[in-house]
Amino acid sequence: MTKTILVVDDEPDVRQSVKMILEVNGYKVITAVDGDDCLKKIIGEKPDLILLDIMMPGTPVGEVVKQIKETKIAFMSVVRISDARKRGLCTQDNIVDFFQKPFNVSDLIDRVEMILNE
Repeated sequence: MTKTILVVDDEPDVRQSVKMILEVNGYKVITAVDGDDCLKKIIGEKPDLILLDIMMPGTPVGEVVKQIKETKIAFMSVVRISDARKRGLCTQDNIVDFFQKPFNVSDLIDRVEMILNE
């Protein structure tokens, strides 16, 4: 069965490149432009994983994450995040990983596969 991934990023280039990479590797991909759009999309679609940019305009990501309880979430960040900040963000069990942008394509696929197979 094809796994569905929701890619949430306010940068169109990032959103589209991650979508293309994941689709080429057999995933169904939905995109959202910010946290509010993400919350709307998960009402109609039940993704297996959400790749969520950690810094976007609009509703703070911390508030968005509080509303997502059952779907695995991996943060994406262009800014290097300290271990202490990561621990602070990982207050929910469904937050499973952090991806540093820009990322290596094969590393992205390997880690997504690992997350989805846990």
